[in-house]
Amino acid sequence: MDKTPPLTLAAPTSAPDLVSDLASDHRPGQRRRDPRLDFFRGLGMFIIFVAHLPGNWGALWIPARFGFSDATEIFVFCSGMASAIAFGRVFEFIGWRMGTARILYRMWQVYWAHVCLFLVIASMLALANGSGWFTPDYVGELNLHYFFDNPAVNLPAFLTLTYVPNYFDILPMYIAILAMVPVVMGLRRIGGPGLAMAAVVAMWLVANFRLVELPAEPWSDRPWFFNPFAWQLCFFTGFAFMRGWLAPPPVSRPLMIAAAVVVVATVPFAYFRILEAVPALLEAARTILPVTDKTHFGILRYVHFLSLAYLAWIAAGEGGRRLLGSGAWGVCVRIVQKVGQQSLAVFLMSLVAAQAIAIARDTVSESGFVAQVLSNLLGFAILIATAYLVGWFKQAPWAKKHQKPSSGHRQVPLPAQPATAAAE
Repeated sequence: MDKTPPLTLAAPTSAPDLVSDLASDHRPGQRRRDPRLDFFRGLGMFIIFVAHLPGNWGALWIPARFGFSDATEIFVFCSGMASAIAFGRVFEFIGWRMGTARILYRMWQVYWAHVCLFLVIASMLALANGSGWFTPDYVGELNLHYFFDNPAVNLPAFLTLTYVPNYFDILPMYIAILAMVPVVMGLRRIGGPGLAMAAVVAMWLVANFRLVELPAEPWSDRPWFFNPFAWQLCFFTGFAFMRGWLAPPPVSRPLMIAAAVVVVATVPFAYFRILEAVPALLEAARTILPVTDKTHFGILRYVHFLSLAYLAWIAAGEGGRRLLGSGAWGVCVRIVQKVGQQSLAVFLMSLVAAQAIAIARDTVSESGFVAQVLSNLLGFAILIATAYLVGWFKQAPWAKKHQKPSSGHRQVPLPAQPATAAAE
C-alpha cells in the first residue's frame, strides 16, 4: 500500500516528521517546498485566469462546470496549507505574539495589493470607456458605474472593505481569514487542535445559518460574495492537515471508489448542457442550492472538493513523485510549479491581464476561435513570465558575489535575503 503523507498535497514527510523538522529550525525563512502544493496552486492560477477572461469559451471547460467546487477551493485550501508552513511554525516555535505580528504584516501586504489591483483595473476600464474607441461598456461589465458615480462615498467604503466589487472579492476574503489565524492558534494553545477545529466548524455553521454577513456595498444590503466565516473551513482544513492536526485518510480502494462516485455523480447537477436538456435535473439543482451555495461554502462543495483533492493527492504519488520527470512533461510541471510558487503576484497579474487582453481582443478582432485561443495563450504566457520575473527578483541577484571583482577593489557581498515565504 502506498503510504502517502497527509492529505492533500501536504508535506513531503508525515506530520510528526514535519513538526520535528520545523522544531529543529525556528527561522521562518527556511522551509522545504512541496512539489504538489506548488503544482496545484499553479494549476489553480491558470484556471482562475481562464475563468476571469471576459467572453472566454475556455471557461466552459474549467472544473466548475462539471462539479460543485472550483478553483476558489484550490486557492483557499492551498493558501491554508501554505500559511501553516509560513505562519503556523512562527506561532508554535516563536510565540503567539510574534505569530500574530507576522499575520498582521501579511494582511497589510495583501490589503495594499487589493487596493492597487482595484485602482489599476478601474483606471484601465475608465480609460477604455472614455477613449471612445470601444463599443463595450467595460466599466458597466464589472458593475463599477456606482463607484464612479459617487466616489466620495464609495472610495472610503472601498478602503474599509465595506465596498467589495465581485471581481475583487477573493483578496478581502483572504484578509479576513488571515485575521482568524491568531484566534484559531490561540484556541489550539488553550485546548489543543480539537478545540481549534471545533471553533472552525462552529464559525462555518454560524455563517451557513446566515447569522453573520459582511456588507459589500453602501447602496444595497448585498453581502460579500465570499463569506469568510464560511470559507475559513476550507482554509483551516488545509492548515490542519499541514500542521498534523488532522490525520491523513488511508489510501484505499473503497475510499478511491467513493471519491470517484462523488465526483462523477455531481456532473449532472453542474454541467449546463445536461441541465438544459433535463428540466428535472435543473429543478433538483435549484433545490439543493442551499448545500451547494458558493457564498456560504455549502457542505456539498466541501465534500466535492475533498473528493477531488483525495484523488489528486493519490494521483500525484508519494511526495509528488509522479509529478517529477524529464522531457516535455517534466518541463510543463516545473513551469506550473513556478507559477504556484509566486501565487499572489500571478493572481494579481491574472486579473489585470484578463481585462487588458479582452480589451485588446475586442480592438483587433471579434471573439472567434483563433482570437480566443490566442487570448488564452497570451494570458498563460504573461502568468508564466510574471512568475519567473518575480522569482528572479526575490533571489536578490544584486546581492550575489560576482566571480570577477573590479581590479583594485575588494568586493564585499551584500547579505543574502531569506527564502521566499511559502504563503506567497
